[in-house]
Amino acid sequence: MKRQQVRKFICRIWKEWRNTIFFIVFVLIPVKSSLADWNWVPTGSMNPTILQGDLIYVDKLAYDLRFPLTFYRLAKWSAPKRGDIVVCFSPEDETRLVKRIIAVPGDTIESKENTLFLNGQPAGYTKIDSGYLEYLSSKLKERCILATENLDGFTHAVMSTPSIRAMRNFGPITVPPDNYFVMGDNRDSSKDSRHFGFVQRKAIVGKARGVILSFDITDKYQPRLKRVFASLK
Repeated sequence: MKRQQVRKFICRIWKEWRNTIFFIVFVLIPVKSSLADWNWVPTGSMNPTILQGDLIYVDKLAYDLRFPLTFYRLAKWSAPKRGDIVVCFSPEDETRLVKRIIAVPGDTIESKENTLFLNGQPAGYTKIDSGYLEYLSSKLKERCILATENLDGFTHAVMSTPSIRAMRNFGPITVPPDNYFVMGDNRDSSKDSRHFGFVQRKAIVGKARGVILSFDITDKYQPRLKRVFASLK
């Protein structure tokens, strides 16, 4: 009797939820895996470009088309470029990360006291756009140094914090074929290729295009309305 009741219960649940299950399995999962996705950012490793509490849009079709839930590429039309903000998996523990590509295959990269040298040429550093300062806490502003980094013609914001002990010197090292060197824009508070080495091409699964929503998780989840639908660069 109990077995019949369990069977009836399962059948009833299946009838009520089968459409939802089919949608998740055959629509939502393939779309998130191969076409488009979103990613909550819980850390400040990409400050000031991406903030803690940003929900970012990830374009899974930026470089290729993958078979859902695998690294197998069905088609390929472009390669990640220097300066791209990508979602990748750490070679150390397969943690999903959001980082910026600093060097591509064949590049030689070096750092001297947080000044990057790409193929022997130093990056340029200039005053940062004041818009990046709006959502940084006053405590963080007092501790950090902000600048715009020009890396072989691609400019973006970076941050350093002199009071933090960090890896500010490395290299020179040359990026091998089919690998990439990634870093966080928050140079003194990011675990990246300086620590776990190069990221293989197959481990890069998409490009971060913009911010969908943003909440300040360090201050009672206050909404950051001006960041909604903001592009990333």
